[in-house]
Amino acid sequence: MSGHSKWATTHRQKELVDAKRGAIFTKLANVITIAARKGGDINSNPSLRAAVDRARDVSMPKDNIDRAIKKGTGELGGEQVVELFYEGLVPPSVQIVVKCLTDNKNRSSSTVRHLFTKNGGAFGSVLWNFSQLGVIRISIEAIKEKKISGDDLELELIDLNITDYRQEAEGITIYTEVKDLQKVRDFLEKKGLKVEAADIEYVAKEKTDLPAESKEKMEKIFEELEGNEDVNDYYTNLL
Repeated sequence: MSGHSKWATTHRQKELVDAKRGAIFTKLANVITIAARKGGDINSNPSLRAAVDRARDVSMPKDNIDRAIKKGTGELGGEQVVELFYEGLVPPSVQIVVKCLTDNKNRSSSTVRHLFTKNGGAFGSVLWNFSQLGVIRISIEAIKEKKISGDDLELELIDLNITDYRQEAEGITIYTEVKDLQKVRDFLEKKGLKVEAADIEYVAKEKTDLPAESKEKMEKIFEELEGNEDVNDYYTNLL
């Protein structure tokens, strides 16, 4: 369900852009600011490049992007945004890692903890089961539009040293080393394939399936996480 929920997340985020453009831009600006602390050059900072590409995908103004980069590199002042991770388990054995970008640690901690506890879960160490990877998603519509064979595309991508490739109902998900994310994205776009999403994510090493009776509950948890102003992203160990 992890792949499917992430596809759903991507779709919901795109639908929210027009309805809540200001809130989306604020979240993306925080992502850019945090990433820019490792360096303001998008060509040498994969995290910043991925963040800027996400912002451009939703037509975030260039001035907003530049301001967020300068804030991260220290050229501009303003409220200090911090990156926080919360780990925990929700029955039945669903590991969730929540990434927050916030200017209020206490608010973020209490909000995320409440979400876990009200669903029978609790904070706990699960990050050991996750690795950071570049993740690219291409919708099935984009594949069909270009009349590209998924199997042929996989063979081409293997030559670019991708770490995994999955054909799903919604489309294709490609996993790369973080340093190779932009290289693979550039390759796909040169082929004329529209990239649905490209980002650096925490991907579970060992995954588990979700019983049918728990899927509605998990979707509600995901929607609540997506609606939280401090939550930037979340990752699970679900198939």
